[in-house]
Amino acid sequence: QVHLVESGGGLVQAGGSLRPSCTASREVLSVNAIGWYRQIPGKERELVGLVTGSGVKEYADFVQGRFTVSRHNAKLGVSLQMNNLRPEDTAVYYCHLDHGDEVRANIVSWGQGTQVGVSG
Repeated sequence: QVHLVESGGGLVQAGGSLRPSCTASREVLSVNAIGWYRQIPGKERELVGLVTGSGVKEYADFVQGRFTVSRHNAKLGVSLQMNNLRPEDTAVYYCHLDHGDEVRANIVSWGQGTQVGVSG
């Protein structure tokens, strides 16, 4: 079991920036993808941005160049630099890891979530 620990959420004014970060409790055999999802109250969890095992970055359409996802180099983890935040970005942001081990090709782990609030 891999545990993901998030930090760096908070409350900012519209136009501000935040940089949530996520660190895994241990290394894994292979990473399929690592990144961030979010859940707005009353809506389904949705992708924000991720990095695939080959280093390709994918973003949701609503990001519109405002966010950058970066995989950590020293230890398994990922950060999300969020600039020009909007009130509609208010949500709980979840770290997500899809990895493989000796037996299974796709094991999904989630962080506990970090709250991001943007006031207008």
